Amino acid sequence: MNLSKREFLQVLAAAGVAGMGLGRWGEADAATAADRLYDIPKFGNVSFLHITDCHAQLQPIWFREPSVNLGVGAMTGRLPHVVGEHLLKAANLPAGSAQAYAFTCQDFEQAARRWGKVGGFAHLATLVKRLKAGRPGALLLDGGDTWQGSATALWTKGQDMVDAAKLLGVDVMTGHWEFTLGMQRVQEIVEKDFAGRIEFVAQNVKTADFGDPVFKPYVMRTINGVPCAILGQAFPYTPIANPRYFVSDWTFGIRDDEMQKMVDETRSKGAQVVVLLSHNGMDVDLKMATRVRGIDAIFGGHTHDGMPVATVVSNSGGKTLVTNAGSNGKFLGVMDFDVRGGKVQDFRYRLLPVLSNALPADREMQALITKVRAPYEAKLGEKLAVTEGTLYRRGNFNGTGDQLLLDALMDVQGAQIAFSPGFRWGTSLLPGETITREWLMDMTATTYSYATVSNMSGEMIKTVLEDVCDNLFNPDPYYQQGGDMVRVGGLQYTCNPLAPMGQRITDMRLDGRAIEASKQYKVAGWAPVAEEAKNAPGVRPVWEVVEEWLRSKRGVVQARKANLPKLAGVLPNPGYVDAG
Repeated sequence: MNLSKREFLQVLAAAGVAGMGLGRWGEADAATAADRLYDIPKFGNVSFLHITDCHAQLQPIWFREPSVNLGVGAMTGRLPHVVGEHLLKAANLPAGSAQAYAFTCQDFEQAARRWGKVGGFAHLATLVKRLKAGRPGALLLDGGDTWQGSATALWTKGQDMVDAAKLLGVDVMTGHWEFTLGMQRVQEIVEKDFAGRIEFVAQNVKTADFGDPVFKPYVMRTINGVPCAILGQAFPYTPIANPRYFVSDWTFGIRDDEMQKMVDETRSKGAQVVVLLSHNGMDVDLKMATRVRGIDAIFGGHTHDGMPVATVVSNSGGKTLVTNAGSNGKFLGVMDFDVRGGKVQDFRYRLLPVLSNALPADREMQALITKVRAPYEAKLGEKLAVTEGTLYRRGNFNGTGDQLLLDALMDVQGAQIAFSPGFRWGTSLLPGETITREWLMDMTATTYSYATVSNMSGEMIKTVLEDVCDNLFNPDPYYQQGGDMVRVGGLQYTCNPLAPMGQRITDMRLDGRAIEASKQYKVAGWAPVAEEAKNAPGVRPVWEVVEEWLRSKRGVVQARKANLPKLAGVLPNPGYVDAG
């Protein structure tokens, strides 16, 4: 792609204003605003639609975006590490608008009650059909984390989402959490369920013995006479972030040298448009875009960053657009290319929030969802308690939803400290809403969600925190190997994300007393990556532990206050807002 700097700036400005600002529609009702929001004129002759990280959420949900998403090093203050009012300013989005609700945590409770729930595959299907009708030949890309994140996905081994994806019309996908269903199940779906319908691409997954490709590295498609290539990049650190035994015969990695070979190969086959369907995470995508030439656009996932504008990255071959389409089915990305003379001349990009109140449910998709859920409705809807405060997960350090899990783990198991993984998936609840078994599973449903209790020395606790913190805040994105920071219950500490490795965690305290390096502490947790954990005596799923705690509350759970570390050296920062 060889657009001039002036042309790119003009397009970016248009993305922030034309169709996205909705300034005079900010006070309109949902239906009126939606008519404007989804009225996206066709542009060019090649179009891609993009979803990612839906985490098996077939129904409309609440989802609060983060108030903390700190960037370090060269990423300080750059997208995606801009939140709240700072993101509104960066993307030229008016406060109080549908986009402000979708892209930020600002006034979340008030905005949620006004604009309604987001996502839902029946509503997403309506939007996909609407956009495809005006964009003949458009391809729908799925960035992965699709078959995990809900009770029904766990109980059906991902079959509910496989059927929904086929009905939605997904053309190409890649993966990450899919692999936690195990190699055999993944291959069964790819080879049988997807045969002739959906292509699964991942150039960076190889066999451990001979290094052979496990999946296709790319697919070629012709859109309105234009040859296009879609490359795949699965999450490169799957065996580190998730249990290795699920993918014991496969190796992963970033493999950007191999990526360059694949790009060159597709260009040699005549591809005039080359895009990457990635589950790297946005910071990794941004770095890869500087190192691999010839990619017109990266459709990214993993870090759940809903980015209303594309980031333009320069490299030795020209420029690459980097996008990320959020999570939980609440966004649909739309990339239109104008391809002339054998190359991309211009583009338009939108990331559209899926507002369930503004989009009618597609009847066929709704029928499938109803059928899938029917055997489980009573179990899913069982009431466990009512929350007095908002429950949410997303954010670098903790959320009130994870705080609930932490409190439960400590209380039921008599632990002094608790750890909850820094997962980014999980849905939100508003004050006064019922905590159902479905919500609890939305927060915990994995194939290895075992509750654990162990004795750990103060030295080991610091090592664990330092290791996870480096995964999150290493200034080189290629060393960022996991999710957000492990959530911590009971323990207070100070975190300096800008400090050197091994020196970010200080002043660890329990009940006001300094943690002693040689002293043993009783620590609860869940979702261990070690295979032997599932065979430990008395082990049980984390949702059973939390359900026991919820029932002990006699119907009401008080508002949780997230246990957050004291931050040093990093504030003020546009990746941080005090959202209460």
